[in-house]
Amino acid sequence: MKRLSEIYSGKAKTVFRTDNPEKLIMEFRDSLTAFDGRKKSTAPKKGYYNAQIAAKLFQLLGEKGVKTHFDSMLSKTEMVVDAVDIIKIEVIVRNIAAGSLTKKYPFKTGQKLDPPILIFDYKSDEYGDPMINDDIAIALGLATKDELFRIRELALRINSILVEYLDERNLLLPDFKLEFGRLGDEIVLADEISCDTCRFWDKTTGESLDKDVFRFDKGDLVAAYREVARRIVPEIFAD
Repeated sequence: MKRLSEIYSGKAKTVFRTDNPEKLIMEFRDSLTAFDGRKKSTAPKKGYYNAQIAAKLFQLLGEKGVKTHFDSMLSKTEMVVDAVDIIKIEVIVRNIAAGSLTKKYPFKTGQKLDPPILIFDYKSDEYGDPMINDDIAIALGLATKDELFRIRELALRINSILVEYLDERNLLLPDFKLEFGRLGDEIVLADEISCDTCRFWDKTTGESLDKDVFRFDKGDLVAAYREVARRIVPEIFAD
C-alpha cells in the first residue's frame, strides 16, 4: 500500500490518503499535548506503544463482534484503517469518577459509577468540545436519533468487553473516549483506544498508567505506557 498526501495532522496522529480510496494510513506520533494544547512535549516510543495497544484492542473487539475501522498494521506505528465518515461526537464512558467529573459534579475520585455514565461532547476545537445532549446532536445534524441509540449501544458493549479484559490484566478502566464513523450504512468504532484516550489505573496500587502521568507530572510517562503495553501486548517484548 502506498502512502500519499496528508489529510489531517492532529495532536498525536497523522492521517494519510493511500492508493486505495477506501483505506487510509493512520500514523501514531510521539508528540504529547494536554490542557487543550497548552502543555506539549514528546516521549520516545509513545506512538509505538499506543499503536500496538490500539491494534490489539481493535482486534479483541472485532473478535467479539464489534466492527471497527481497523484493517491491519503497516508498520510498528502505522495502522491501515477504513476511510469512514467520522461522526463529530466524542463519547466518554465513565466507570469510576475521576478528572473533570469530580470538579464539575459532587462525585468523589474513585467512586464507582454503576451503571456507567455516558457523556457526549461536540468534537470541535473552535467551540471547545462542549458537552451536548441528543437534542443538540440532532439539531446540529451530527447524527440521527437511531444513530445516537446505536452509538450508545456500541459504547456500552465496548465498555463491557474492555473492563472484563483489562481486569484480567490487573488494570482498571475509570474512563475513556470513543469516536465512531459511518461505513456505508453501519456505525463502526474509529480513532483509537490507547493510553492517550483512556485512564488506566493499576488495580492493586491505583497508580495512573496513562496520559495523566504527563498532565500532572506524576512520573515517567514512557514507563507507564510501556507497562500498559506489557500487560496488553506482551508479545511485542518477546524479542
